[in-house]
Parts: sequence; structure tokens; C-alpha cells
Amino acid sequence: MGHDVTGEPMPRILVFSTNNISDPGIDLAGSRHLHYPATVSVLPVPCSSGIKPTWILHALATGQDGVFIASDGEECSYLPDCAERTAGIVTRAQALMAEQGYEPQRLKMAAVCSVCAEPFANYMREFAAALNELGPRPVPVG
Repeated sequence: MGHDVTGEPMPRILVFSTNNISDPGIDLAGSRHLHYPATVSVLPVPCSSGIKPTWILHALATGQDGVFIASDGEECSYLPDCAERTAGIVTRAQALMAEQGYEPQRLKMAAVCSVCAEPFANYMREFAAALNELGPRPVPVG
């Protein structure tokens, strides 16, 4: 976990963002200079239902303090049940995380639309605060 200029911890957060829906909203948050932790990294994917639980575990094992899935929600152009599929991925990933000694709260999911700049910035600030409450990321088991 890094620290900001005041010494406050700044958790590293990896965001899986969808190319067509959530990415434009996240870009808008940046272009509007909305405040959220500088330790947020965004990785675009075509559809949130294609994320693998092992990717989430890999992110945590390699230094991310939390993972956030910016889901298409009901706006997915690929699958009508994208939100349900992504929720299933989150459930499976949280079970694997618990097996590895990670708190399931280190993974969050929310729908982020193409104009959801403020909600995205709020999600990042709230998630960073929740991760700070959890404390340092545990060392993986095995």
C-alpha cells in the first residue's frame, strides 16, 4: 500500500473496465479531474462476464490491494445476462479468495455507465476507504 502526501495509506486498486460502457465513464472522470486515489489502475476488457476468477487472484497475489469490476450491467451489447454472469464470477472469485486467505471484501463490483464519472470516483474513494479499514493485504497461502 502506498501513501499520499499526508501519510494516509493509498491502496492499489485494479479496475476491470469494459471497453464500450464503463471505460468512457472512467475516462470522463479523469478528464473532469474528479478526485479519486492515484493508485487506481484500469484494465479494459470487452465484457465483464469474460473475467476469470484466477485473474483476480493473480492481481491480489502480485500487489493489488483490491479489485473492482466496473460491469456493463444491463447495457452489455454482448450478452443479455451479463450482469448475472459477472455476479457469478464475483461469487466464485470470492470463494477462491477466502481459500487463499484474502478477505472477500477486497473484490467489489458495480455497474458503471458511459457517463458515470461521479459514481465511479465515489466508488473508488469508498473502496479505498474500505480497503484501508481492512489493513494490509495478507500474504497469499501456498
